[in-house]
Amino acid sequence: MSDTIVLASGNNKKLAELSSILNQFNLNIVPQSEYDVSDAIEDGLSFIENAIIKARHASQITGLPAIADDSGIEVDFLNGRPGIYSARFGGENTNDQKNLNKLLQELQSVPKKQRTARYQCIIVFMRHAEDPTPIISQGSWEGYILESEQGNGGFGYDPIFYCPQSNKSAAQLLPEEKAKISHRGIALRHFAQRYSQIEK
Repeated sequence: MSDTIVLASGNNKKLAELSSILNQFNLNIVPQSEYDVSDAIEDGLSFIENAIIKARHASQITGLPAIADDSGIEVDFLNGRPGIYSARFGGENTNDQKNLNKLLQELQSVPKKQRTARYQCIIVFMRHAEDPTPIISQGSWEGYILESEQGNGGFGYDPIFYCPQSNKSAAQLLPEEKAKISHRGIALRHFAQRYSQIEK
């Protein structure tokens, strides 16, 4: 198996966060953009399906092992929405700010105790495009949705996702603080443990 792993993501901020966490595991991670890999069509109905689609797509085109992340935020009051649609919650031509604004609008006047939410992250690693047993790792991060933005760091819904254990929004955490407790950090540590057991 190749020592180089393709990171199947077109989101530069997610790419930076994934790369910074994976760096500690001494893996040779190369973003799919370096191989001119187009973004996969994410038409799965779950985080797992979409992560598999992205990893398989990158592996098929490059011929290399691939790792993909699919993640989003689930709000209990909204029956788990936006979920897999987190990145496109604001409609066509959306961005982080539009997505965040729509979520705040849908939770307007909802009391704090009903604003519970969690970030979910699924990491999928495929040794090759036809891998029948990909490594699948999951991480979740519990919190609740604030009524207004706090902090300038992170991306996505971080400015309105409050983490009780750190008494801060996700956007107020330093990258190294976030990596220790976030959904993505948890999922990547699980992945690293399992990857280390693979026969090279």
